[in-house]
Amino acid sequence: MAVYTHLSADDIDAFVSHYGVGKLVSAKGIAEGVSNSNWIIETSAPDGDSERFILTVYEERTNTDDLPFFLDLLDHLSAKGCPVPRTIHDASGAAYREIEGKAAALIEYLPGVSIDRPSVDQAKAVGCALAGIHLAASDFSDSRVNDLGPAGWRGLLQQCDGAALGEIDPALPELVDAKLGQIERDWPDHLPTSIIHSDLFPDNVLMLADQVSGLIDFYFACNDMSAYDLAVAHVAWSFSGGGGEFHRDIGDALIEGYESVRALTDQEKAAMPLLCQGAAMRFIATRAYDWLNTPAEALVTRKDPMDFANRLRFYDEAGANAFPFVQQAGTANR
Repeated sequence: MAVYTHLSADDIDAFVSHYGVGKLVSAKGIAEGVSNSNWIIETSAPDGDSERFILTVYEERTNTDDLPFFLDLLDHLSAKGCPVPRTIHDASGAAYREIEGKAAALIEYLPGVSIDRPSVDQAKAVGCALAGIHLAASDFSDSRVNDLGPAGWRGLLQQCDGAALGEIDPALPELVDAKLGQIERDWPDHLPTSIIHSDLFPDNVLMLADQVSGLIDFYFACNDMSAYDLAVAHVAWSFSGGGGEFHRDIGDALIEGYESVRALTDQEKAAMPLLCQGAAMRFIATRAYDWLNTPAEALVTRKDPMDFANRLRFYDEAGANAFPFVQQAGTANR
C-alpha cells in the first residue's frame, strides 16, 4: 500500500457520501507497499457510532478491467468465512467508483496488526489461512491470468537494463543473467492450481495474538499453482536481516499449517525449491522496477531488491534442504 494520488478531506468526504456509512471524521494515508494509494478513514453515523474503512485508489499497475475479479473475490472469500475484508458497495450497488479520474473502492477495515517477527504459532496460523483461501475459492466463478509469472518477470527486468540494475547493486545483473533463464526452463506446468493471493507478505496479514484476523491486499490475486502461493509466503516470511538470515522454524511451521488444511502432493514438494527461487526472482523484478521508477514525490518507501537476491541465492544453494520434506523422508526411511 502507498499514497501516490493526493486527495483533500473534501474529496474523500464527497466520495464517502455515496456509501451510506456516515460523515467523514478522519483520513490517514498509508505509506506501506508500492501499488495503490490507500487511506484509513473513520466515519461517524447519525447515532454517534464510528466505523473504519480502507479507501483504495487504483494506480497505474492495477488494470481496472480486473477490479470485478478482485472485489468479487473478496466478497466470495468473506462469505465463505475466510478472514478477508468484504467490499463496501455504494448506494447503487457498485463495488467501485471514480475519484480524481481513477477507480476507487471502499473496503471493510479488519482489526489486527502486521507482525515483523512472527512466532512459530503465528506462522502456522498463516499457513492454515492460506490453504483455507485456496479451498474456499474452488467454486469462485471468475478467473484471472497471472501477469507476474516468468514472462512478466522477464518483461519487467528488460525494462531495467543491465546498467540500471548495476546501479542498484553491481552483483544484480550477473545474478539475473545466471538464474532467470534456468528458472524459466524448469518452471513446472503440471501442479494443482487454485486462485492464489500471490503477495502474502507479513504486511498483508493482520493478526490478533496467534490468530489471523485478516488477509488483505488481493490485487495480485490470480489463477496459478497453489504451491507457488505457498512458496511466495515461504520466501516472504522465513527470513530477516535483509534476506540474509533464514529461520527454518518459521518456514517449517508455515508449511505445517498449510498441510494441516490441504496436503501437498509429492510433485508439489519436489518443486518447492524451484518455486521459491521463482518467487524470489519475481520480487527482484518488481522491486527493481519500482526502485528505478517510483516518483520522488510519492508517499512510499522503496524496497531493496537485493533482499530477495539474497533469498534467491539461499534457495539455489540449499535446494530441498530448506524444507521439512527431506527430514520427513529421512524419518520414514529409518
